Amino acid sequence: MKRISCIPAIILFFLLSAFICRGQQVSRPNIIFIYIDDMGYADLSCYGNTEMQTPNIDRLAKEGIKFTDFYVSSPVCSPSRAGAITGQYPGRNKLYGYIDSRWKNQQREMADWLDPDAPVIARTMKKAGYATAHIGKWHLGGGRDIGNAPLPGEYGYDKTLVAFEGLGNRVLIRGNDGLNAASAKLGNGHITWVDHDWQKTPLFVDTTIAFIREHAQEPFYVELWFNDVHDPFEPRPDLMKKFKKFANDKFKQQYFATLYEVDEQVGRLLDMLDKTGLAKNTIVVLASDNGPTDWPRYYRDDYYPPGSAGYFRGRKWSLYEGGIREPLLVRWPGHIGPGKVDSTTITCNIDLFPTLCRLADVPVPGDRLDGEDMSRAWAGRPQQRKEDLMWVYGFNDSFLKPANPRYRSPELAIREGQWKLLVNGNGTHLELYDLKNDIAESENVSAQHPDIAKRLSEKVIGWWKSMRSKP
Repeated sequence: MKRISCIPAIILFFLLSAFICRGQQVSRPNIIFIYIDDMGYADLSCYGNTEMQTPNIDRLAKEGIKFTDFYVSSPVCSPSRAGAITGQYPGRNKLYGYIDSRWKNQQREMADWLDPDAPVIARTMKKAGYATAHIGKWHLGGGRDIGNAPLPGEYGYDKTLVAFEGLGNRVLIRGNDGLNAASAKLGNGHITWVDHDWQKTPLFVDTTIAFIREHAQEPFYVELWFNDVHDPFEPRPDLMKKFKKFANDKFKQQYFATLYEVDEQVGRLLDMLDKTGLAKNTIVVLASDNGPTDWPRYYRDDYYPPGSAGYFRGRKWSLYEGGIREPLLVRWPGHIGPGKVDSTTITCNIDLFPTLCRLADVPVPGDRLDGEDMSRAWAGRPQQRKEDLMWVYGFNDSFLKPANPRYRSPELAIREGQWKLLVNGNGTHLELYDLKNDIAESENVSAQHPDIAKRLSEKVIGWWKSMRSKP
């Protein structure tokens, strides 16, 4: 009798074990990573924009946490995006500027695409049972004269839909841009044509929503990377009318109308998560890839470039704060308290990979990552970095530079606590700033703190030399 009675107990044990394991898998959080192209630090109303409101994106700040010391790994798109999904400094993958033609990439000592053998968060999540998707801007290989780059799906994505700077299934604009025509000639994927640039943003959100609904019963990891608010701008005509009061500054009017569309589309996605109940177990991360643009054309006729870096010096293509310090908002109901602001943790987009893996209880290829687990800070407990942050940009004349001479920075930068040092790789143009007392980087204090300047310059130059020496 004892032997017979133990059989149901054994069966019950295995059934319960299976149920618990299955429950643990289902309880893993969904993840949505929204990356906005060329949006400045102070463009969102929750970061200080008083000229227009971004109420939907602001919801993430109200319902989650806002970071004020968040950096990206480069002041330009391709290396910034590589840093975000690999958890590595982009120089480890020979990405220093945006991926252009083969000839221009060669001038910048760059690869033509992200190495598919690099650690990529989507591949890591997929191995852990996540459904994965990349929807929107890619710019990590493919386009212009590069038709043999790896398809985005080779990096671990189950579904991809990109734009002209990528291969595979993509959305192109009919008849208005040479780069779209160049992409079409490359083939290598199904092409969806639209008539206007502003039609891409809702299409990307439609695709994201459809993917989420399809995979609502399993954990999903989705990258929704808008092409907006990158110029040139082609906003919906009705939104241009909405911002008619800025008609005397046409670029600002176009920019605000475009940003308004992005905010509306983010709101549509958040509403879907709320209505389906998925919001309760979904981490939503929103950031920008680099500072706002600084083309010479914006300074003609007494205009000023659209997009705001606030009180920071520099814009896109600059290692001053305005080029690399960006918004970071994170929402995870029940895990991140509402309305939190972290103004002390120094974090970077290379930290996203290890942090999200920690929160999802997914193993990380730790010895290959430069980023650090910032999950404590995301939960509202500020952290101190174990390692300093370092950057490289613009080490020869082939790189784009800001039109405003004051925004053109030295080639290297390092952030250690309150100190920010910039210097060229040959040791010239050394600048040291005390960000605790001079957030605008207006006073070079290297002469007052020679020991700090020497130590930090040697460290970042050594880092750069080690980066260049790798095959």
